[in-house]
Amino acid sequence: MAANQKIPTEEGASGFDGEFMLRDGRRMAYAEIGAADGAPAIYCHGFPASRLEARLVEAAARQIGVRLIAPDRPGYGRSDWHAERTILDWPDDVVQLADRLGLERFHVLGVSGGGPYALALAHRLPEQVRGLSIVCGLGQVCLPEALDPMHWPARLGFGTAESAPWVNRLVFGGVVGRLMQVRPEIALKMLTVGVTPPDRRVLSQPDIHAIVCESLREGLREGTRGALLDMALYARPWPFDPVGLQLPVSLWHGDSDATVPLCHTRMLAQSLPQATVHIVPGEGHFSLPIERAGEILAGLIRLEAKRS
Repeated sequence: MAANQKIPTEEGASGFDGEFMLRDGRRMAYAEIGAADGAPAIYCHGFPASRLEARLVEAAARQIGVRLIAPDRPGYGRSDWHAERTILDWPDDVVQLADRLGLERFHVLGVSGGGPYALALAHRLPEQVRGLSIVCGLGQVCLPEALDPMHWPARLGFGTAESAPWVNRLVFGGVVGRLMQVRPEIALKMLTVGVTPPDRRVLSQPDIHAIVCESLREGLREGTRGALLDMALYARPWPFDPVGLQLPVSLWHGDSDATVPLCHTRMLAQSLPQATVHIVPGEGHFSLPIERAGEILAGLIRLEAKRS
């Protein structure tokens, strides 16, 4: 099965929504944006979101020469639900996507909640991942030192995801969940509790606000169970040890990030043997990956030369 749809773009750019059937019969949806003949990079979207999130950095991808390939994780957007999945199942899906697109090797970019999934790709596919960048990445929220500094909605969601999953099902699986589908700006407000001025400035821009809301709407198009499962997976210890990653990793974080505290990146850096940390003054959770997209993508592509 394949259902493909072109996205209007500037001449020379790629703009493509596609889907195909995985070996186990599930559908996987993905978007391609940026430079059609550029360096391929798998984009791991945040939480909750979808492949459409990658459009936030489309202009930078074209300029730098990056072909961003952004798949929907299972249960998000147009990718089918997978009840038994774990974070380490993600590389199996991505390998099939890479095979379909003829990619032997690729870079990986993980943003926010996409960070653990990006790390899983590097862990399982060390020969195929050229380099890895994680931007404002979510850390191991099963650890009190990572969870405690977060705002109360995150502490509630992650803190009860394993011990009392009914709480999240009650809050997000009923009326609130359906309302978030219809009005994604409500989900955005929940994600931006305590938002700092850099993020407020970026999210007030109509084009950016529209992309973020559309990504949220698409991510929740089939309901909230994909996000609920993600929340439970985040709340567990990661099923791999980052210490074993022997490839260059760039970690980016803004010092004004109120959504994922800076301590998450600091803790991750301590366990990655080839990590380079970029702490950017005056940038927040949303402003950093959007306003510094050019630097981030250019740095990601340079990682290949650093490794070879």
